[in-house]
Amino acid sequence: MEKLSGISAGVSGEYFVAAELSRRGYISSVTLKNTKGIDILVSNENGSKLIGIQVKTNQGSRKAWVLSAKAEDVREDLLIYVLVNLNGLGVPDYYIVSSKTVADEIKSGHSAWLNTPGKKGQKHNDNNMRLFGDLNDTHKEKWDVIEAALT
Repeated sequence: MEKLSGISAGVSGEYFVAAELSRRGYISSVTLKNTKGIDILVSNENGSKLIGIQVKTNQGSRKAWVLSAKAEDVREDLLIYVLVNLNGLGVPDYYIVSSKTVADEIKSGHSAWLNTPGKKGQKHNDNNMRLFGDLNDTHKEKWDVIEAALT
């Protein structure tokens, strides 16, 4: 299979997450692209509580996702990241993380990267890209993060 465009992969991830949330009994709606920072709105079954979901998608199985520097400042109780590995045409994997955890980890990770010399001993140049990784599957399938936010 050929690699999907970044846009197609992102849209696929959003719809996989929306379907999984629906399968788990939540009301979920993929937002229009003009909704900044929220890809899916989710509520509990009776609609009494609402949260936003930000989806980041990888096409393969790499346990790392690229975010922008803006994510360092997003620490909202009602915003949760769902990071998706599409695993090619296999079954997707989901990593569910609070926005506060993402902000803390990408900020400290980027700082450490800036303070680590490059391959040739050179200083890294600051940029807008941040990397969130979960090599130990700490956040894999942690749907209880969403459940807690919606209770």
